[in-house]
Amino acid sequence: MNRMFSLAAGFAAALSLMAGPAITAHAADYNGPKIKFRVAHTTPPGNHITLAFEKFKELVEQKSGGKIKVQVFPNAILGSDRVLMEGAQKGSLEMAVSSTPNMANFSPLYQVFDLPYITSPKNQEKLYKAIDSGKLGEYFTKVANSIGLEPIMYAEYGYRNFVTINRPVSKVEDLAGLKMRTTDSAVEVEVAKILKMNPTPVAWGETYTALQQGTVDGEGNTFPHMYGAKHHEVLKYAVTTAHNYGMQVMMANKAWWDKLPPEAQKVIREAAAEALAYQRATLYPKNEAEAREGFIKAGIKIVDLTDEQLDAFRKATRPVWDKFQDKFPPELVEMVLETQK
Repeated sequence: MNRMFSLAAGFAAALSLMAGPAITAHAADYNGPKIKFRVAHTTPPGNHITLAFEKFKELVEQKSGGKIKVQVFPNAILGSDRVLMEGAQKGSLEMAVSSTPNMANFSPLYQVFDLPYITSPKNQEKLYKAIDSGKLGEYFTKVANSIGLEPIMYAEYGYRNFVTINRPVSKVEDLAGLKMRTTDSAVEVEVAKILKMNPTPVAWGETYTALQQGTVDGEGNTFPHMYGAKHHEVLKYAVTTAHNYGMQVMMANKAWWDKLPPEAQKVIREAAAEALAYQRATLYPKNEAEAREGFIKAGIKIVDLTDEQLDAFRKATRPVWDKFQDKFPPELVEMVLETQK
């Protein structure tokens, strides 16, 4: 069993043990008004993230006895992460989802998770607890509120690995000179520069074509996300760098959220918590294994790095921390690091 899947399965199992009985609200408990709202995201069909939002919709409608209806728009139907979140900010969309790197368009503080190796899969349960119900979550609620948003769910995204169309990678030096697709995150761009690659920001929906046409030589992303978008059709090599972690943050327009009756907010919060627990414990590990197997069947050669090889990547990317140390409040970095102890 490969390193990333075994760790994912391990922390998912631990989470399921920690979670305890699920919070449930029965249809009869909801006596509020009829409500309909939209959720839009960019994740492709079959991905664990997409399935998590489908579960969220199912639970909201079940818990409200059908009085609250959720319309989900997946696969970038309504636009990119940035376009969707701008819609949620303006109120033209009730809820939107964005990856944490792309939330940099709205607040640079979300880039703290892009710092290379600031988190590790082996400490995932601690990070979950901190972001779901701890000080880290409280911190980012204030950040979101300051930009007109209300966080509803920090869906699992996973750890990013480098993949290429033209060159196997097993050591830091192998990345030099590659045109690497990045998000808009300044930290992610700097990681590429430090590793002597040529960072090329490309919107997610345009990445397949960029790889196919050779506009970029590779990308850093999770196996499930790339597999769901059929990137395995054009990729040839992968390496399990697990160099940074991301979440898919579901945000509501704050003004809209604040106007909802408390009983509706309760149903939505409970549905989000249960869908999230299901995603982390079941959907994510399963999708990770399926995607890896799909890569192998497509002929992609996967290099699983040893601890010694991973240490070389950690050391090579550490200067990124030095460059951005003044960009993040010390207490924010410390809160994230506390989850790794």
